[in-house]
Amino acid sequence: MASSYWDEALAARYRAFQYSFAERPLAGRVVIIAGGTGGLGAATTMLLAREGAKLVVGFRSNRARAEALRAAVAAQTGETISLVHGDLILPEVRRAYLDAAAGLGPLEGCAIFPGDPARVSWEALDAAALRNSWDANFVGPMLLAKDLAAGMEQNGRGGSLVLLATMQALAPFASSVNYAAPKAALVHAARILAKQFRNVRVNVVAPGATVAGMAEASVSSGKYDGYISSGAIPRFGRPEDIARAVRFFLEPDGYVTGQVLLADGGLTLRRDQG
Repeated sequence: MASSYWDEALAARYRAFQYSFAERPLAGRVVIIAGGTGGLGAATTMLLAREGAKLVVGFRSNRARAEALRAAVAAQTGETISLVHGDLILPEVRRAYLDAAAGLGPLEGCAIFPGDPARVSWEALDAAALRNSWDANFVGPMLLAKDLAAGMEQNGRGGSLVLLATMQALAPFASSVNYAAPKAALVHAARILAKQFRNVRVNVVAPGATVAGMAEASVSSGKYDGYISSGAIPRFGRPEDIARAVRFFLEPDGYVTGQVLLADGGLTLRRDQG
């Protein structure tokens, strides 16, 4: 008995080697990039602006950097980005994201970059430090994900939600518990949400040692030099690597959900070789 979902016309096209590869699939689509004005988020903002996406871009406190990015986007792409300011913990800030997106059209994608490196030594770690890291790296991003996913579930078109974690959430690295633990919780929550939602795909990008973003201080200090000198990785990560990974998950009509893309050049796999 034939499948009731079979599309013979589509199958015939494929037998004739006729494939559909969309050019600039994000052009004209509304995408929110929380934390999209610095580090890795800025590269993603620029990439999606080049493709013609309608962007709402958030920042917590550095307005000068946000305005500089807005000017650079306009100069390089001709696109105008809408800026939202504030901490994701605050409900009025999360509402501002939704309101800004609503003015552009139905929301179809979002990437949530904000977090904090939570560099506190084991000896100095206390309840306040743990709570601050938890809020920045899990609670704020998860509350925004909850609000934005609800909007995409109801827009009639679905969408894609991308959360940003870290290689430290996927493998044990010494002295990383205050940062890695809430990011690991974010990864697990993303898998739960991917199972829960029907119309919203949920995935995670986990950067490694990159030359921009929260790893910049560690990379520039020489902490990860041994991985290059030993040949474990060919180079440090670049913001463009992460932007392309995020863009992949944001493409409309994607066929991936509940997955973690570890973009670390093999560092996690070969971390015993550094």
